[in-house]
Amino acid sequence: MSLKCYVVDDQYHSVEILVEYITSTEGLELHGYSTDPVKALDEVTSDSPPDVTFLDIEMPELSGMDFAGLANLHTTIVFTTSFQEFAVEAFEKEAFDFLLKPISYARFRKCIQKIRKREAIIKPEKDKISEYFFVKSDTRGKSVKVVIKDILYVEGAQNYVKIHFQHGNDIMPYLTINEIEQSLPPEQFSRIHQSFIINNSKIKSVEHSRVTMEDDTQLNLGRYYKEAFLAKMNELLLRSRRKY
Repeated sequence: MSLKCYVVDDQYHSVEILVEYITSTEGLELHGYSTDPVKALDEVTSDSPPDVTFLDIEMPELSGMDFAGLANLHTTIVFTTSFQEFAVEAFEKEAFDFLLKPISYARFRKCIQKIRKREAIIKPEKDKISEYFFVKSDTRGKSVKVVIKDILYVEGAQNYVKIHFQHGNDIMPYLTINEIEQSLPPEQFSRIHQSFIINNSKIKSVEHSRVTMEDDTQLNLGRYYKEAFLAKMNELLLRSRRKY
């Protein structure tokens, strides 16, 4: 299966290099490119998003960091930049990789190999979607079954996550929130904050900047996740067609 790739960079010569790499690499498909980050955002967050977006950081109108916060629920973000100092912030914005310009083809291929390896691990076959997974408990040698539909929300805590259930008996396995996110069906769960993933079916109410879960826990919407989450909720909103 081909990986659909998109390139966003306000410098056209940088776009040309990555376009050449993509088109000359077997198994990659050029989904599109743009030097206008605002236009690119519409295309990357469309109904048919690319699998991977190579994204420059320093751009006018919309920075790569802000772009990533709005698009990382739709596509895998790989930052491209001439400045090493952006690396830490890039990974805080859930970037999969960070390519330092000038980007060599060898480094580009290594990035693609990492993406393919991750895809092979986390993408289940369509007819084998699991309803549960296991995590290691505090007791040595013991694993605990987690039924996905029973999860209320997941809270990140550095190298651990706390999995909250409506019935209680919360557990805290040694996993990052990014790792557990890959095991949760995106149509059922939403990342609303750098530290929170919620079960959409257990939402009690949604306000402008806050979500209330069925156990009355209130969680704030993170700046970089808010717009995408509210757009998802808007699609589920039942409206009357009557005219007043």
